[in-house]
Amino acid sequence: MRWACVLLPHLALDGALRAGGPDDAPFALVDGPAQRRVLHDACDRARALGLKPGQPLGVAQALAGRLQVRPRDVREEARQRDLLAAWAYGFSSQVAAFGPRALAVEVGGSRALFGGWEEIAPRWREELAALGFRHRLALAPNPLAARVLAGIEDDAQVADDAALRARLDALPLARSGLPEPMVQALARMGLRQLGALRALPRSALMRRFPPRLLEHLDALYGEREIALPLYRPPPRFAARVELSHRVESSQALLFPLRRLTGDLALYLGARDGGAQRFELVLEHEDHPATRVPVGLLAPEREAGLLFELARGRLERAAVPAPVEALALHAESLPPFAPEHRDLFDPRPQQAVPWEVLRERLRARLGEDAVQGLALRADHRPERASAPGESDAPAPAPTLDAPRPAWLVREAPPLYGAPRVLAGPERIESGWWDCADARRDYYRVLTRDGREAWVYRERGGDGTWHLHGWFA
Repeated sequence: MRWACVLLPHLALDGALRAGGPDDAPFALVDGPAQRRVLHDACDRARALGLKPGQPLGVAQALAGRLQVRPRDVREEARQRDLLAAWAYGFSSQVAAFGPRALAVEVGGSRALFGGWEEIAPRWREELAALGFRHRLALAPNPLAARVLAGIEDDAQVADDAALRARLDALPLARSGLPEPMVQALARMGLRQLGALRALPRSALMRRFPPRLLEHLDALYGEREIALPLYRPPPRFAARVELSHRVESSQALLFPLRRLTGDLALYLGARDGGAQRFELVLEHEDHPATRVPVGLLAPEREAGLLFELARGRLERAAVPAPVEALALHAESLPPFAPEHRDLFDPRPQQAVPWEVLRERLRARLGEDAVQGLALRADHRPERASAPGESDAPAPAPTLDAPRPAWLVREAPPLYGAPRVLAGPERIESGWWDCADARRDYYRVLTRDGREAWVYRERGGDGTWHLHGWFA
């Protein structure tokens, strides 16, 4: 097995910046009790001014007068890690959270699908950068060794157990992942590297130190397997963005909306599903939350399409009060069946697929403004179709005679003698529902040169009735 570690040294800060942190002002996350706030992390602009983690908030504000701070949210940090676990689940079925800021991913079994580490690592870096997360990657024969190596250097790679032993023997104890009190006790004994520690008799170490020391060493060198709680995508998706200020315009909600729909698409791709219905929740201070449902005719999971549909619904929604937070909930997550297309797509490059256009029109115009047609087994033309929805176009009926593309709602009399081009075609049906039709249909050319579909009632007075126009 080959394990990769994705270390996220600035997970909390990157998550806050993804929520819409300030672009031009120093920004930092603070932690600790209200009486002793200290910096948990700071952006690059703030670090350039001398700010660093662990610094008292008062000192940081003296160094950066325009400093904007936000409390660290441990639950949001865990949600960001779970989001990345869902992303990694798209590459491997064995994904585990390894501490608060790291993921362990087994990549040995993914070679047939994604290639070797040389192909996987660049792809991971590109996708993590697009998601907005700074990271370090490492590869080792076991997850603990990968985690330790990722903390030392980026892109560390160890191919086999022999190379791993040589690399770890030269590792300082302070970088081995052992608890700090244990490292200090070993340093007082004159031990500085893992190789020197491993050379000591195990019986002596067992008498002087807790069992955790040897267990850690055995797991680090791959001589003992560790049990990792593997990640499994939850059955529903829920995400929330707390805004830094009150928002009164729907346009100002588009940035967090794009982030939420992107996270939803990432989650759907990991569980190989689609979203057919989700809900936007706009939270207000002194007003009940505004709920904006977004329904689709078929499951979708493309980030751009989900954003466009949600945007259309949001722009048409009435917002009664300023918005303090935006949430997205998705519980209807049916399986997703991708559209089958030809290898050489004959459509023009700028053409929009019908499914995408249909959903965009529904989002812009409303649920009832766009309808499809479903065929009925009825020979009467006015009853051969009805409004309906279908994921695939209905097959056209097999008829010997052509049919017009446009039927008129009520067949008015056609005055003047038209020139008959084809016909007659007799249609006699409907005796069972008291709407009996007995007609002889003709394809004719009118006086103004248009081709029409007309009929005469069988047994009637011979009046022509216009029923449709040919294109």
